[in-house]
Parts: sequence; structure tokens; C-alpha cells
Amino acid sequence: MKEKISFESLCVKEYQRNESTKPHQLPIYATSSFEFESLDQGIDIFTGKETGHSYSRYGNPTVDTVASKLAKMEAFGTDLEPYGFLTSSGMSAISTLMLSTLKQGDKVLTQSNLYGGTTELFNKVLTQLGIEPIFINMKDHDAIQQHIESDTAIKMIYIETPANPTMACIDIKWLAEYANSKNVLTAIDNTFCTPIIQQPLSLGIDFVVHSTTKYINGHGNSIAGIIIGHRTDYHKKIWSTLKLIGSNCNPWDAWLINNGVKTLALRMERHSSNAQTLAEHLESHSKIGTVNYNGLTSHPDHQLAKSQMNNFGGMLSFEIKTGMEGALKFMNKLKFCSLAPTLGDVDTLVLHPATSSHLNVDREIREANGISDGLIRVSVGIESIEDIWNDIEQGL
Repeated sequence: MKEKISFESLCVKEYQRNESTKPHQLPIYATSSFEFESLDQGIDIFTGKETGHSYSRYGNPTVDTVASKLAKMEAFGTDLEPYGFLTSSGMSAISTLMLSTLKQGDKVLTQSNLYGGTTELFNKVLTQLGIEPIFINMKDHDAIQQHIESDTAIKMIYIETPANPTMACIDIKWLAEYANSKNVLTAIDNTFCTPIIQQPLSLGIDFVVHSTTKYINGHGNSIAGIIIGHRTDYHKKIWSTLKLIGSNCNPWDAWLINNGVKTLALRMERHSSNAQTLAEHLESHSKIGTVNYNGLTSHPDHQLAKSQMNNFGGMLSFEIKTGMEGALKFMNKLKFCSLAPTLGDVDTLVLHPATSSHLNVDREIREANGISDGLIRVSVGIESIEDIWNDIEQGL
């Protein structure tokens, strides 16, 4: 500001930035817009002739940096060139992806044991837009083939594996290869595993979504999601949908994700080892029926999980023999573990699916998929496993 200006203007205008060396940590770019050096530059950025930021709903350096890092992690070790879009939540990642890739008259083939929130999104929102969900047993390859080959309106296969909360697994590689041969898009919710444990893109999946709120952040202090893909023909479509419906992430939550992801490898190792020990203790307890954990040889999908996962993660569920009454009594007796409707934090979180995450899923569908009134879901934390087990044991 070489020209003389008033004191009032000096208060308002941005001052020359005192930056001499590169910041060691990613800064938070808390700005809604970006200033152009000239009108010509602004025109070039808006028309796509030049790459640059203009408005934070369209892109932000903090958000874009974290999105690119997570995309690189999801495709690590492959020749793919991935892209990522951080969104305002895991659910917004799913909805933005659906709105970007599907249109009225299209159908999405998915599993009947889907997360309750996603089930509601498909049934209550997508159906109003003329997009029909078809729920089937995605472990039944014959059924998948019959649906795809008899209905050309099916444009997307959407799965989550392991499933919430029974940890049932779907053969990712087979599904991706078959869908690709029929020109059907594939998408997977990889929240439970993170790229540390499972990399669906390397197995042929087109799109991966995460609720980064969970394990990727890991500390329960932000809400966000991400869409990761590698198909160039959908990159612009997803970005355009995201900016127009405003489902973008904000710089603060992106910064928190970036901090959390630095310890992801360490955390997932501890989550997995604690969950394995807890599952083994639970399996031998007289008051427990079924224990759902992929690391147990008794789990029906143990071998499949072993073939497509590098570890077995921190999520498990178990069934108390005395049903709803026993489940509620048990949860109210817990003192060390927390009762919270989320997962993936560093501390152990316990949830009763029938009265929370799957409350709005029809009882018949819920029970057919192993989600009984006595089922308890545990997101096993990284605390001392002795403290975790002591609390659960006294609760039982």
C-alpha cells in the first residue's frame, strides 16, 4: 500500500503477509474467496484455462490438499491416478456420488444389510428422484448376475464390506470384474477398514467413499466425508454436483482430518489387535451367543476377509442371549466404555443397533441380516485391552 490511505481503510484491508519460510504444518485457509491478480486471470480460472482457486465452495487449498492425500492413500501401490473430493459428511459423500452418476430411471443394486442411514437415503430420497434401489443378498453371485442381465436400468452397484454391524463380507474382486464386464459402475463404503486395511480401487472398484468422521480422523472432533475415484469421465461431473449442491467440506474439518490421519497406521494396528483379543474373550463367555468379528475363524467370512483385507479392523458385534432386556441392562452398567452413536474414535464406543443406527430399518429385514434386539456393536478403542475387557466383563 504505497499510496496514502485512511486509517479506516488500513483497518479493513489485508496487510502485507510476514511469510519468510514455509510452514511445517498445513495451514487453515479460512477464506471464502481468493483474490485474482487481474481480471484476465479470473476469467482464465473460471473458464478452466488456468488452474486456481476462486471460491472455497469450488475448492480450497486446505481441503484440496487433504483430499489429494487421502486419494493417494486409497490408490497406494497401484498405477491409478486417483482424485478425491472432501464433503461435509459421509452421507453427503454417498448422496453426492449418487447424484453425480445416476439419473431418473436408473437403478442401483445394493445389499439388504446396508447401514441404516444409507438405506434411508436410498428409500426416502433417491426414490423421490426416480432412482430405484434394489436390495438383495450381494453374496449370491447368481442373483447379482440375474438382476444385471435382466435389467439394463441398473447402472450402479453399491456395497459396504465388512457390513455394519455384522461384519459380513462381499467378494470385492469378483464383483468389480463382473460389473466392469457389464459396464455397470461400482462403489464401496470403505469406512470400517480405511486404506490401511483394504484398498477396493486396487481390486477394480470405480469409487470409494468414507465417512472420514470415523477412523480416518479418529478423534471424534470433525464431521466430513470423501469420494475417491479414478475414472476421468466422472471427475468433472462429481465436482460440478458437489459445488452446485454445496456439499463441500470446510477448511477447519479438513485440517482436523489431516492431523488425525498422521497416526492412522498406528491406530489401525492397535484397534485391530484390541478387537481380536476382545472377540476371543467374548466368544468364550457363557452369556454371549454369536460374536461377529472377521478375525475369528468362526466368522463365516473369515477366509474372504483374509483374502481382501490386510488386518481385521476395530469393529465387532456380539449377541447377548437375553435379548433386548439383557442388552439394555448391559449397556447401562458400563463405566469405562462410552455409549455413543459413532465409531472409529480412539476410545471404545458401544452402540445398540436396534434402537439407534438401525432403528428405522424394518424389523424383518434387520433380523434377517443378523441384527437382533440383543446385538451390541463395539468400536474397540486403542486403550489398554485389560481396561476394555474388565468393563465389558463386569457389564455382562
